[in-house]
Amino acid sequence: MSTLTVLAVLAVGGAAWTVPYWLPPAVVRLREWVFARVNGVEGVPVPGPTVGIEHFERVYADPAADGRSRGAGLSDLFWYWLAPGPHMHQEHLEPGERYRTVAATTRRVLAIRRERADALATAATRRVLDELPTDRISHVRLRDLMMPVWAEVFHEVVFDEVGTPAARALIVANADDVVSALKCTGLRHMDRRDRLTGYLRDRIEAGTCPVTLPPPFSAQETAWYLQGAFFNTAIVQMSEAMAHVLLALATRPELQRGLDDDDALDRVVDETLRVYPLFGIAHRITSAPITLPTGVSLPAGSVLLFNYPAFHRGGAAGDGRFAPDRWRWLARADAHFIPFGVPANRACPARGVAPVMMRAATREVLRSYVLTSSVAHTRSLPSRGPAYLTPAGLTGPGRLRLAAMRQRDRWAEVGRSVRQLVFGTWMVVDARRKRLCTNYFEKAVR
Repeated sequence: MSTLTVLAVLAVGGAAWTVPYWLPPAVVRLREWVFARVNGVEGVPVPGPTVGIEHFERVYADPAADGRSRGAGLSDLFWYWLAPGPHMHQEHLEPGERYRTVAATTRRVLAIRRERADALATAATRRVLDELPTDRISHVRLRDLMMPVWAEVFHEVVFDEVGTPAARALIVANADDVVSALKCTGLRHMDRRDRLTGYLRDRIEAGTCPVTLPPPFSAQETAWYLQGAFFNTAIVQMSEAMAHVLLALATRPELQRGLDDDDALDRVVDETLRVYPLFGIAHRITSAPITLPTGVSLPAGSVLLFNYPAFHRGGAAGDGRFAPDRWRWLARADAHFIPFGVPANRACPARGVAPVMMRAATREVLRSYVLTSSVAHTRSLPSRGPAYLTPAGLTGPGRLRLAAMRQRDRWAEVGRSVRQLVFGTWMVVDARRKRLCTNYFEKAVR
């Protein structure tokens, strides 16, 4: 074999070995390019050249930043991902009487005492963990582990009863399909979602659902509302949040040893939500001009793209470290920290109970297991958070096992990034073609 041939083989082998390091980021950039080409570039990034980070909260809280769906091409894609019934999803309802009625219903449902929120999450987590073996290490995907927990919690919140295994399976299948589509790791499957809609509608029509919307809302609209608010958004966001909390602990075993009180758990939850905010970009459409102190005016109809990660990184806590103890001395008011949104503009209605439930679920997992993982931790977490759960008293995975896990994760990202490119492109094109949001408002005008 000639020297040139040997060099060529080495070059090809070296390039192949480095694929996990350069291909996924390249595919992400390609996905962003495809999205911009198909969906169009729209919106004012906040923070950005027009609106500085110092005006982020002021603009977000402005009464004119109240539009949610109408007038933004981006809304067609979100409605596509959140179907069925996206026009009944609380976060996508336009301001007005319908929104006020739906939002008031959600607040009433989530007006749970902290003690009950803690008890619901503790009991549901315990039931799910009881399904794992106690005599060996379990390899899990943390998001998948936690989805049944929140399916049980919110079924009990809505129906005031523990759900059946069949109901839990319906809820998990629906939520998993939604989040997989959102992350472009899979296409949406409306049959899975429609089965849950049917279950909810049947309960409403049978009079066995305590949560209903008043007339003129129909049973079908109430079913869509419950599905969107509680069995899509609540399940997905709580599962994502807990996957981030548990993976942050799994990749930092030293932190687990110090979590011996609720204050310490709260600091971990807060730091996780700061470093890995659940929202990437939240968009709002202005109903009137907004004038900044700098003299810049944002005209009515502007699509404002609020970048949560950029805002969190820009404050007193934005130093790039995962350091829960910073919250011993750092006041929220002194940090750029809005994990549940801005109170003046559609803040998350679960902001009161979600941290309590997350703390309770984390406490319950750590009571029985030591968490270990060596995978990459990103905000979007398309891997669903691979980790090892070692029952108390057993020896955890060794260095070789963790090294193998790290390599598997890197190579899995290669195939996953390509799937995301293919599925994401298809869904952007399909959403553009269906124009769910645009068509809805065009019909409303006629």
